[in-house]
Amino acid sequence: MTTTQPGPTEATARAMVAEGKGILAADESNGTMDKRLAPVLDARPTEEDRRAFRELMFTTAGAEGHISGAILYDETIRQSASDGTPFPELLNAQGIIPGIKVDTGAKPLAGSPDEKVTEGLDGLRERLEEYHALGARFAKWRAVIAIGDGLPTSRCIDVNAHALARYAALCQEAGITPIVEPEVLMDGDHTIDTCDDVTQRTLRVVFAALVDQGVALEGIILKPNMVLSGKDCGHQADVQEVAARTLLCLRRVVPPAVPGITFLSGGQSDEDATAHLAAMNAIGGQPWELSFSYGRALQATPLERWRGQSANVAAAQASYLELAQANGAARHGHHQPASEHAVAPAA
Repeated sequence: MTTTQPGPTEATARAMVAEGKGILAADESNGTMDKRLAPVLDARPTEEDRRAFRELMFTTAGAEGHISGAILYDETIRQSASDGTPFPELLNAQGIIPGIKVDTGAKPLAGSPDEKVTEGLDGLRERLEEYHALGARFAKWRAVIAIGDGLPTSRCIDVNAHALARYAALCQEAGITPIVEPEVLMDGDHTIDTCDDVTQRTLRVVFAALVDQGVALEGIILKPNMVLSGKDCGHQADVQEVAARTLLCLRRVVPPAVPGITFLSGGQSDEDATAHLAAMNAIGGQPWELSFSYGRALQATPLERWRGQSANVAAAQASYLELAQANGAARHGHHQPASEHAVAPAA
């Protein structure tokens, strides 16, 4: 099948993996964001709490030197900063590309309730048109692949790959760059060998589906998991093994036409996610840019420092900038403890 021409999606994809930069994943659903806010607030989280925390992140001076794009949720892309500036406009003014999460969540797979399939294709063409008008220039769709006894099934991988490919084709039709995110979960006691095998199986099926749907690989970003030991595995692979195994896995299955790979943190600590990214870039020799698209790894510490208090905004922003700088350095293969990137809060 002849693929479509990437057009503007290729330029956006390359800007998303610009040298020394990565993506802030601030696309948590309202329910998920409330669960993260609840432990640090004295009251039940509200829409204003969600808006205020996102504004804190989006107005951090200097973050644009390390952050190329920000993935937003449907509520967030329609919100504005306290001065009335719509968030997409605010981000654009800093040179940060606004993006949007467009899937509607992972639901139990019929006939295999321990597995999930991501939904959201119904009405997606029209939603993409609206999001483009609101300022989004890239989108994200996440599929989740669980490892367990007899899992994943081929059916689970197939249906998720097909949905990812249809989503990506619709995005490119709308002039929006798709982030293709097939996440092999780190939940479980499986070894790094098992994760490697499942990740390769998944990515092979995903790329076959993308080609079948006429998706231009030059105009996508891949957002995969790293190849890791299951979080309950008795033997945890060290940083160098994770880096080497992840790169070997990707070299076997990801076409060089893909401009960039932005790893998800997938439940790793901010320190581990940064160390693994730095180690991979230090090895070098890959045909694609290796970057980051982190949510919790960039937001957990700022959220803890903020705690819903305006007096803590500067300290929270300082910690976000510190983490963004550390991951920007990891793009060049440099890893230092985050404290060495500390930024003093504004007076």
